[in-house]
Amino acid sequence: MLRSLYTRLQRLSARDDAVWWMSAISFAESSFFPLPPDVMLVPMCLAKPKRLWFYTNICAFASLVGGLLGYALGFYLFESVGRMIIDFYNAQESFQHFQEMFSEFGPWFLILKGITPIPYKLLTITAGFAHLDLTVFILCSIVARFSRFYMIAILLHFYGPQVQHIIEKRLMLVATVLLVVVVGGLLSFKFV
Repeated sequence: MLRSLYTRLQRLSARDDAVWWMSAISFAESSFFPLPPDVMLVPMCLAKPKRLWFYTNICAFASLVGGLLGYALGFYLFESVGRMIIDFYNAQESFQHFQEMFSEFGPWFLILKGITPIPYKLLTITAGFAHLDLTVFILCSIVARFSRFYMIAILLHFYGPQVQHIIEKRLMLVATVLLVVVVGGLLSFKFV
């Protein structure tokens, strides 16, 4: 099953319209969708290494624009939509903690957490709810999202063929590590 999913992603990542799918996933992940854009970004960069920086910039920009939607959900629609998203992820305690951290550390908290595998939508909604200044939010999001995706791009730029070889040879191990990172990011809401 894992092998067929990987093969499908490889085929999808080579399609002409793949950049639109990746952009949509990146946009949605920053505001409401659970799937991270890495599942499209990495295969696309491996399939077309010469377009690595283009894909990375598109992914980061789409994430930034999606973050603005998440911010708006927290700022204007928290009671109707934002709370529903927080409840969906069962992250009420983390949301409360994030509010306290925004009050204490403000923009630095957004930058540091925005680079991690923690679902960015929870940060954007909390920033909107906490009424973090919009200009500060945008600047911090630029730093956080571009840093996050550039770290992936740098690794793929220097180690792309090796990364692809490792993924293909040890697909189950790679999937397990990715699952641990995602679950760890989600669980960090409970313990942060």
